[in-house]
Amino acid sequence: MSDLFQQPKSDSSEYSAKDIEVLEGLEPVRMRPGMYIGGIDERARHHLAAEVIDNSMDEAVAGFATRIEVELVSDGSLIIRDNGRGIPIDRHPKFKDKSALEVILTTLHSGGKFSNKVYHTAGGLHGVGVSVVNALSDKMTVEVARDKELWRQEYSRGKPLTALEKVGAAPNRRGTSIQFHPDPEIFEPGTALRPSRLYKMVRSKAYLFRGVEIRWKCAEELIKDETPVEATLHFPGGLKDFLAATLEERKTVTQEPFAGRVEMDEDRGRVEWAIAWPADNNSFLNSYCNTVPTPEGGTHEAGFRSVLLRGLKAYGELINNRKASQITAEDILTGASAVLSVFIPDPQFQGQTKEKLTTTDAGRLVELAIKDHFDNWLAGAPDQANNLLSWVIDKAEERLRRRQEKETSRKTATSRLRLPGKLADCSQSGREGTEIFIVEGDSAGGSAKQGRDRKTQAILPLRGKILNVASAGADKIKANQELKDLIQALGCGLRDKYRGEDLRYDKVIIMTDADVDGAHIASLLMTFFYREMRQLITDGHLYLAQPPLYRLSQGGKTLYAMNDAHKDRLLESDFSGRGKVDISRFKGLGEMPPAQLKETTMNPKNRVLLKVEVPMEEFGETADRVESLMGKKPELRFSFIQENARFVEDIDV
Repeated sequence: MSDLFQQPKSDSSEYSAKDIEVLEGLEPVRMRPGMYIGGIDERARHHLAAEVIDNSMDEAVAGFATRIEVELVSDGSLIIRDNGRGIPIDRHPKFKDKSALEVILTTLHSGGKFSNKVYHTAGGLHGVGVSVVNALSDKMTVEVARDKELWRQEYSRGKPLTALEKVGAAPNRRGTSIQFHPDPEIFEPGTALRPSRLYKMVRSKAYLFRGVEIRWKCAEELIKDETPVEATLHFPGGLKDFLAATLEERKTVTQEPFAGRVEMDEDRGRVEWAIAWPADNNSFLNSYCNTVPTPEGGTHEAGFRSVLLRGLKAYGELINNRKASQITAEDILTGASAVLSVFIPDPQFQGQTKEKLTTTDAGRLVELAIKDHFDNWLAGAPDQANNLLSWVIDKAEERLRRRQEKETSRKTATSRLRLPGKLADCSQSGREGTEIFIVEGDSAGGSAKQGRDRKTQAILPLRGKILNVASAGADKIKANQELKDLIQALGCGLRDKYRGEDLRYDKVIIMTDADVDGAHIASLLMTFFYREMRQLITDGHLYLAQPPLYRLSQGGKTLYAMNDAHKDRLLESDFSGRGKVDISRFKGLGEMPPAQLKETTMNPKNRVLLKVEVPMEEFGETADRVESLMGKKPELRFSFIQENARFVEDIDV
């Protein structure tokens, strides 16, 4: 019988009061450090640094400190100094034999942040930060300069080694200095405080509060990268300065970032933000509450997403852009580079590591602070607002397209391969050596089907001019039957879902009439492949067939000309002086007898194919050209025509 069904033991004498452990002071922290700092790895070490730095930042945000010094010493210990008020050193009224300093450093849930009397906004209200740092450090030295006197006390693993001692006079000094060394008995071997990570942390703090100056210093032998040995960090522009330094010279969708800072009333706090949309889609969203990073987001991020979405949708409705209704907050923020910072009283975080803000009112605060500013920013610069809306709509259409592909993939994953009914497939099962001809119209398709090699050549006729995917929305692409047939026939998927190994044919050959209409259809098809199956081009699978435009015959001799110039050369060189030459112009592939189509255009022994290639170094230029000639903005095409019309010598109307 399973242990699950065994009778419980009735003897309770083995479990009694003596088995109940009572952990005092900071013992729980040393026994279960993960409960307080999230682990014992390198990241946890840096959490200790953040706790102490945040205390100094709280002094700065409260208006009592203007300078913070952060120094990483060669032995791996960290010193944080500020010129704030200094931790109180007088006797605590509840613990009469201890100073307030010792109570704060040795007692969980003690501090000056539980009410708004001392700190209006602070990085957290758990009251465990610096006491946890003390518990998990094998050495800690605290110096306090108050009332022109300097005091010092030393600790180890949460316990005082010395009494609080008056060191002497300090007429030109004020504030707190804490030096600690993470305990190697607690943390994983091989981990240490890293200069680059600490420097990035303090730099972000300087951006988050423009009123503070942070002086950074590090022992030179600890630096393994480009982190500076010394630096003074002060950014009067706040988050806008941070965004400018991060983006540098990168091209953005809008000329200016959307940035601002709003001071609400004293009971509600303040909000600062900066967001830009880089054209290269290298995105991030960094959020903070009272200078504490919130990597898992929270209510303030939710408010940020909401206000941006509502504002951009409202602008779309204002200019009668119906596609704006389909955008989501993810479409706006995917590809964006953004920083959001809030300062609020009584913040509530999820867990001691403070990675997610849960304060309910924070979302509403952000919305109220940003709404009017965003509306005015959009209305004040219509050109950049239109660029942003168009860019976000493209994101939405791409998202809808991916969802449709996923749904289609899910529906067909367990079913047999289904091919479009008008596809005349080849009989060979393997891809090697096979070809698919994409032809315009059923008439040309009929001739091609009769002239093909059934073993290796497949024919897919398309009806007329296909959709221009560069100017069409995702809904139109999804609904277009000709494109659905083409995608289904090739079997390799689109965009980031493209699977080269699933491509059913070795060569994909566009075969259109040798006239202007045929060239237009070929351009539309190449645009489709470039936008939706770019890897098919880079892998070398796309070709253009070269059907003749003229048939020239004289007696028993017949030749084919690709264009007018070719026809004139043949008349001069191959038919000169031999009587009348019968010249017939093909109106289309459908009028060519199957035997002639096979001989001139489909037979690998006689035909000419043009391989479609885009060199890697020209992909950016090609993308711009496709967008200007085939995209949504007719003014770009008009500009191209104006710039290049002078090169046209003759137009065959």
